[in-house]
Amino acid sequence: MTALARAKGGDVIALSQGEPDFATPDNAVQAAGQAAQGGDTKYPPQSGTVALKKAIQRKFKRDNDLDYAVDEIIVTNGGKQAIFNALMASVDPGDEVVVPVPCWVSYTEMVKFAGGVPVIVRCTENSGFKLRPEDLDAAITPKTKWVILNFPSNPTGAACTRSEMRALADVILKHPHVMVMTDDMYEHLIYGDFEFCTIAQVEPKLRDRVLTVNGASKAYAMTGWRIGYAGGPKPLINAMLNVQGQTTSGVSTIGQAAATAALDGPQDLLRARAEAYRERRDLVVGMLNEAPGMHCSTPEGAFYVFPNIAGCIGRTSAGGQRIETDRDFVMALLNEKHVAIVQGAAYGLSPYVRVSYATDTERLREGCRRIVAFCRELT
Repeated sequence: MTALARAKGGDVIALSQGEPDFATPDNAVQAAGQAAQGGDTKYPPQSGTVALKKAIQRKFKRDNDLDYAVDEIIVTNGGKQAIFNALMASVDPGDEVVVPVPCWVSYTEMVKFAGGVPVIVRCTENSGFKLRPEDLDAAITPKTKWVILNFPSNPTGAACTRSEMRALADVILKHPHVMVMTDDMYEHLIYGDFEFCTIAQVEPKLRDRVLTVNGASKAYAMTGWRIGYAGGPKPLINAMLNVQGQTTSGVSTIGQAAATAALDGPQDLLRARAEAYRERRDLVVGMLNEAPGMHCSTPEGAFYVFPNIAGCIGRTSAGGQRIETDRDFVMALLNEKHVAIVQGAAYGLSPYVRVSYATDTERLREGCRRIVAFCRELT
């Protein structure tokens, strides 16, 4: 959808991409410049620089009360590579990986790439788009290798309370052959009094069965720097390192210097930016709930909303497009109102759409105004 929006040009408002519109922190940019000018431009250590891994070690302790040794940490080319490395290192043909949906599109594809079988567990709007423990329990079989968790979630923004995470941990404890991969990329994008938690923090007994994945992309607006990382049991980290060594090798030394500065530098900007996102969330939810046929729940985190468009299905747009699916909806919206959003089918759940509010307030307001107008014109 973002590519279609760019191709269309003109006055298209792209609310389709999960990329912060804030700048990379100044101290991170300065650290990168100093690294480059200081000659830190040679091949990097395959698992990450010592400086960055120690900064990640401090971050895990500071933010999550997790103690990982330096050799239990790997630095990767974005969080995506950490997930890919782990699946490629551990999944044998026929192994099952439990994936709650709606979910980020790459989880299921990477599982299949590794020869595994994605086991889809639907998380409905009635449950706040969260994984219910009874559904998780029912999905686990003797073939289950991993359960993937992503809270706050892409695409819904749903996040688990400590008690909800506790209930999921209790299920995992019953199945000692199952490992958990938790994608915490949106950890710092939570709103109000909500408190983030990750599963190894909630249940320390699971520590040796959990891979905690994170990165600099979302929290520090460093998507282009491609810095991800993970902490987990040493045998798994070593296996992931073997995969990385035969694919990309190490991560840019310049990017690692920037990420070290971001993790070790002032953290006040995280709260300030989260507050800005909260204001945008409230604006978007309020406006979209004025659209006939659309219902938008209020997410706990990330920078997406995932409104239900069931009331728009079966209707016809002002331009004559029959809306039979959520894909029809987003294509007609792009063509007629020049707003790009993403169909829920891409994330495994229809009839929904994902709207990103990682853009400035003026464009958000105009984009939502156009969406509301589009819905009002349906007949």
